Amino acid sequence: MTTRQVGRDLDTSRPHSARMYDYFLGGKDHFEIDKEAALVAAQAHPGIYMTARENRAFMHRATRVLAQEHGIRQWLDIGTGIPTEPNLHQVAQSLVPEARVVYADNDPLVLKYAERLMRSTKQGRTAYIEADVTDADALMTAVEASEVLDFDQPIALSLNALMHFITDPHDPYAVVRRLLDPLPVGSALAMNHCTPDFDPETWNKVAEVYTKSGSPVQFRSHGDVRRFFDGLDLIDPGIVCCHRWRPDGSRTDGTEPTDAQISLLAGVGIKR
Repeated sequence: MTTRQVGRDLDTSRPHSARMYDYFLGGKDHFEIDKEAALVAAQAHPGIYMTARENRAFMHRATRVLAQEHGIRQWLDIGTGIPTEPNLHQVAQSLVPEARVVYADNDPLVLKYAERLMRSTKQGRTAYIEADVTDADALMTAVEASEVLDFDQPIALSLNALMHFITDPHDPYAVVRRLLDPLPVGSALAMNHCTPDFDPETWNKVAEVYTKSGSPVQFRSHGDVRRFFDGLDLIDPGIVCCHRWRPDGSRTDGTEPTDAQISLLAGVGIKR
């Protein structure tokens, strides 16, 4: 069963990070203004296409690990972006058909395409809500109102390539705590986050491109990313560059990117 909530009209006057990400993944659900901004970012760092792919691959692996090794059957995926197959619920429901997933994003273009790839198995449920993570109270109210997730059972909070768009004035650590607080013991946080640690010059240029395009970013160090997991038990291998988090041997080209090329830290923590 799939449900959705209708939101505001599309804003095509400026680039949007979700649509730029769609371009990096080779999708078609973006506008010329998004492509132009993405190309400027790619000039600053040509490897950003690989970063986008590794972000996606981490989401797949983390979902499988949580389903198979930690018994997770529910996910709240915030900043989901434009649906790209396989989406999170498809990965989860391929392993546990009864899996339930709520997606949330603040771009109505995501809503426009939500029905395309968010079709659930008969045993499970999916829903999409339009909400802004910086208003965590309103977001969680909408999630609870969807009646898809059972807050008495563990829920995995998925925050992939999202929190670097939440700058310090929005108190990103408080946002994550607000999202985690109502989740029961056994729930999880799976997230990745851009970092300047491996190549500060390049990633400072990328940050400047996004900020000038109207999507301010704040890339953070390993220590600052670790703070998002305070109070959680990190599972092996801890917080590492995302292509090194539980690699599954799916890379077939015989090459491995460097940490500087990817510059995306990833981790999964369990709430005890």
